[in-house]
Amino acid sequence: MNTQLKALVPVLCLLLLYGLVSCQSAEKDWTHFRGSRLDGIADVKSAPVSWAADSNIVWKTAIHGKGWSSPVVLGKQVWISTATDDGKEMYALCLDYKTGAILRDILVFTPDTIYRKHAVNSYATPTPAIERGFVYMHYGRFGTACINTEDGSIVWTRTDLECQHVQGPGSSPVLYKDLLILHMEGSDVQYLVALDKSSGETIWKVNRPAEPYEPLAWIGKKAYTTPLILEVNGKDQLISNGSAVCIAYEPETGKEIWRVVGGAESTVAMPVYESGLVFFYTGYEVDEDHGTFANLLAVNPDGTGDITKSHVAWKLSTKQLHNQMLTPVIREGLIHTVHTGGQHQCIDAKSGEVLWTRKVKGKYNASPIYADGKLYFCTTRGKVMVFKHGPEYELLAENSLEGEIWTTPAILRDQILIRTSKYLYLIGN
Repeated sequence: MNTQLKALVPVLCLLLLYGLVSCQSAEKDWTHFRGSRLDGIADVKSAPVSWAADSNIVWKTAIHGKGWSSPVVLGKQVWISTATDDGKEMYALCLDYKTGAILRDILVFTPDTIYRKHAVNSYATPTPAIERGFVYMHYGRFGTACINTEDGSIVWTRTDLECQHVQGPGSSPVLYKDLLILHMEGSDVQYLVALDKSSGETIWKVNRPAEPYEPLAWIGKKAYTTPLILEVNGKDQLISNGSAVCIAYEPETGKEIWRVVGGAESTVAMPVYESGLVFFYTGYEVDEDHGTFANLLAVNPDGTGDITKSHVAWKLSTKQLHNQMLTPVIREGLIHTVHTGGQHQCIDAKSGEVLWTRKVKGKYNASPIYADGKLYFCTTRGKVMVFKHGPEYELLAENSLEGEIWTTPAILRDQILIRTSKYLYLIGN
């Protein structure tokens, strides 16, 4: 071995060790809505299948107020938001991951003006985003705050980012490098804004293009979707779906890369991505043949400009789908979702072919999570349905928890965090 190679060996070993530690750390945390990669896929070796009130419940903690935000986890801390049902007080809660004890209960905002929301929504629906040292709480137009996770102090707040949600806030924040990115799409204004995560100052703000929204009724211009960040041909794209158009932006600048126009009503589900294609639902449309329906689109994201006619690989329409509330999960070429009409579908991601459809009981608003070859779907009645991932329908277990479930679970460390309308649960084998 020559002298130069000998000198490189210690450096290479350190880089390899750093990479392994970073990978392990990412697997042990859950930093955003639908996970640290925003994809709804948990990197665990195993995950609980069955539980009951007297088995496999590590802890359950009563949560005051009302909130549909999902838990985020970093290290020993779990963070969620909650609010009074009338919206006059908005809180950030920090719990101990091991014991479920509430470590901090921080009153973040007391809005001067309370705007209406839908009866099934809450004033604390957006999921926080967390990184080492800081958690970012977002309550839509009511305010955004950065909190120091070491001492619970509020580092900065913004209460000037306005839009008419009409039915309450829903979009969750996304961290990207030094930016905190927010989707603000109301009935009056539609824009994205990137804040300096250390100070809260605006770095860029981009309005949605006016033309696609002009034909829409005012009530249909709002959207509640969370953006997705992915790498395409070596460059990052910020993909943000809206009620009238899905747009990919440069996350550093807000410059538009491509757009797909379509839809005529509020969108809620996030875009998802696998094997070179982006999948997203439009808001609902109306025609004489299909009535009211929404489309699921598969798009090749390597284009520029308006790619509506050139890069749509397939489009799936269904009469049963009026508007899609939950974000589907995609794994190994299979898309699994439950439509708001109560149809559980498995869709071939390459062709758009529906492999099977099953009528299911209950309503599903929480987004499914994939973990250890299994799919976890939660109903608003507190049921957690566990399915085997694959091209065939196979129900493995049906579990119940006290309270309603409107929030997406977090699966990490071979355990599951599930929030109901009454409690936050940690479930393990």
